[in-house]
Amino acid sequence: MNYLRRLFHLTPLFILSFSACKSTISADELYGKWKYIKVEHPHAYPPDTVSKHDLTYAVPYIQFSANNTLIIMWGGKLLSHGKFSIEGHNINYTESLPDGTTRKFPFWVAELTDKEIIFETRGDDGSQVTAVRQ
Repeated sequence: MNYLRRLFHLTPLFILSFSACKSTISADELYGKWKYIKVEHPHAYPPDTVSKHDLTYAVPYIQFSANNTLIIMWGGKLLSHGKFSIEGHNINYTESLPDGTTRKFPFWVAELTDKEIIFETRGDDGSQVTAVRQ
Protein backbone atom coordinates (compact mmCIF):
# COMPACT_ATOMS: atom_id res chain seq x y z
CA MET A 1 0.00 0.00 0.00
CA ASN A 2 2.82 2.39 0.87
CA TYR A 3 4.42 1.59 -2.50
CA LEU A 4 1.21 2.49 -4.35
CA ARG A 5 0.89 5.74 -2.44
CA ARG A 6 4.46 6.75 -3.38
CA LEU A 7 3.89 5.74 -6.98
CA PHE A 8 0.70 7.82 -7.05
CA HIS A 9 2.59 10.89 -5.80
CA LEU A 10 5.53 10.42 -8.18
CA THR A 11 3.46 9.83 -11.32
CA PRO A 12 2.77 13.55 -11.96
CA LEU A 13 6.51 14.25 -11.70
CA PHE A 14 7.27 11.63 -14.34
CA ILE A 15 4.56 12.98 -16.63
CA LEU A 16 5.85 16.55 -16.25
CA SER A 17 9.42 15.43 -16.88
CA PHE A 18 8.55 13.69 -20.11
CA SER A 19 6.20 16.40 -21.36
CA ALA A 20 8.85 19.06 -20.72
CA CYS A 21 11.32 17.28 -23.01
CA LYS A 22 11.16 18.70 -26.50
CA SER A 23 11.96 16.59 -29.49
CA THR A 24 14.66 17.87 -31.79
CA ILE A 25 13.79 19.86 -34.88
CA SER A 26 14.29 18.58 -38.40
CA ALA A 27 15.27 20.32 -41.62
CA ASP A 28 11.97 19.23 -43.19
CA GLU A 29 10.12 21.39 -40.65
CA LEU A 30 12.12 24.45 -41.72
CA TYR A 31 11.89 24.29 -45.51
CA GLY A 32 10.14 27.30 -46.98
CA LYS A 33 10.00 31.06 -46.60
CA TRP A 34 9.54 32.66 -43.17
CA LYS A 35 8.62 36.37 -42.96
CA TYR A 36 10.05 38.26 -39.97
CA ILE A 37 7.34 39.82 -37.82
CA LYS A 38 9.45 40.73 -34.79
CA VAL A 39 13.18 41.33 -34.28
CA GLU A 40 14.53 42.04 -30.81
CA HIS A 41 17.96 42.60 -29.34
CA PRO A 42 17.23 41.53 -25.75
CA HIS A 43 20.83 41.55 -24.52
CA ALA A 44 21.70 45.02 -25.83
CA TYR A 45 21.94 47.86 -23.37
CA PRO A 46 19.32 49.14 -23.43
CA PRO A 47 17.31 46.32 -25.06
CA ASP A 48 16.15 47.20 -28.56
CA THR A 49 13.39 46.14 -30.95
CA VAL A 50 13.12 46.80 -34.69
CA SER A 51 9.96 48.84 -35.26
CA LYS A 52 6.95 47.37 -37.05
CA HIS A 53 7.26 50.21 -39.57
CA ASP A 54 10.85 49.19 -40.40
CA LEU A 55 9.84 45.53 -40.73
CA THR A 56 6.92 46.44 -43.00
CA TYR A 57 9.21 48.54 -45.18
CA ALA A 58 12.15 46.09 -45.32
CA VAL A 59 10.04 42.89 -45.68
CA PRO A 60 12.79 40.69 -44.20
CA TYR A 61 12.63 36.91 -44.43
CA ILE A 62 14.68 33.76 -44.12
CA GLN A 63 14.24 30.95 -46.63
CA PHE A 64 15.36 27.36 -46.03
CA SER A 65 15.77 25.17 -49.12
CA ALA A 66 15.79 21.39 -49.50
CA ASN A 67 19.51 21.34 -50.37
CA ASN A 68 20.16 22.69 -46.83
CA THR A 69 20.92 26.20 -48.02
CA LEU A 70 19.40 29.33 -46.62
CA ILE A 71 19.15 32.95 -47.61
CA ILE A 72 18.25 35.98 -45.53
CA MET A 73 16.72 38.92 -47.38
CA TRP A 74 16.30 42.46 -46.00
CA GLY A 75 15.03 45.47 -47.92
CA GLY A 76 14.85 43.45 -51.14
CA LYS A 77 18.58 42.65 -50.98
CA LEU A 78 20.48 39.52 -50.07
CA LEU A 79 21.73 40.05 -46.52
CA SER A 80 23.25 36.59 -45.98
CA HIS A 81 23.44 33.15 -47.56
CA GLY A 82 25.04 29.80 -46.82
CA LYS A 83 24.47 26.21 -45.72
CA PHE A 84 22.84 24.86 -42.58
CA SER A 85 22.59 21.66 -40.59
CA ILE A 86 20.48 20.70 -37.60
CA GLU A 87 21.75 19.58 -34.21
CA GLY A 88 19.08 19.25 -31.54
CA HIS A 89 17.47 22.69 -31.33
CA ASN A 90 20.28 24.48 -33.14
CA ILE A 91 20.42 25.50 -36.76
CA ASN A 92 24.17 25.42 -37.37
CA TYR A 93 24.72 28.06 -40.03
CA THR A 94 27.81 28.34 -42.22
CA GLU A 95 27.57 31.78 -43.78
CA SER A 96 29.29 32.39 -47.13
CA LEU A 97 31.06 35.75 -46.99
CA PRO A 98 31.78 38.02 -50.01
CA ASP A 99 35.55 37.36 -49.85
CA GLY A 100 35.02 33.60 -50.29
CA THR A 101 35.53 32.71 -46.63
CA THR A 102 32.89 31.39 -44.26
CA ARG A 103 31.91 31.87 -40.66
CA LYS A 104 29.91 29.49 -38.50
CA PHE A 105 27.41 30.23 -35.77
CA PRO A 106 24.25 28.65 -34.37
CA PHE A 107 20.69 29.88 -34.39
CA TRP A 108 19.00 28.45 -31.30
CA VAL A 109 15.36 27.57 -32.01
CA ALA A 110 13.21 28.48 -29.01
CA GLU A 111 9.91 27.56 -30.68
CA LEU A 112 8.85 25.93 -33.93
CA THR A 113 5.35 25.16 -35.16
CA ASP A 114 4.08 24.65 -38.69
CA LYS A 115 3.22 28.39 -38.79
CA GLU A 116 5.78 30.17 -36.59
CA ILE A 117 9.45 30.02 -35.64
CA ILE A 118 11.32 31.89 -32.92
CA PHE A 119 15.09 31.68 -33.19
CA GLU A 120 17.98 33.61 -31.76
CA THR A 121 21.68 34.15 -31.78
CA ARG A 122 23.37 34.32 -28.40
CA GLY A 123 25.77 36.84 -26.94
CA ASP A 124 25.73 40.55 -26.19
CA ASP A 125 24.92 41.46 -29.80
CA GLY A 126 22.49 38.56 -30.26
CA SER A 127 19.02 38.96 -31.67
CA GLN A 128 15.74 37.09 -31.37
CA VAL A 129 13.56 36.73 -34.47
CA THR A 130 9.91 35.74 -34.66
CA ALA A 131 8.83 34.75 -38.17
CA VAL A 132 5.72 33.27 -39.79
CA ARG A 133 5.62 30.78 -42.63
CA GLN A 134 4.61 32.24 -46.01
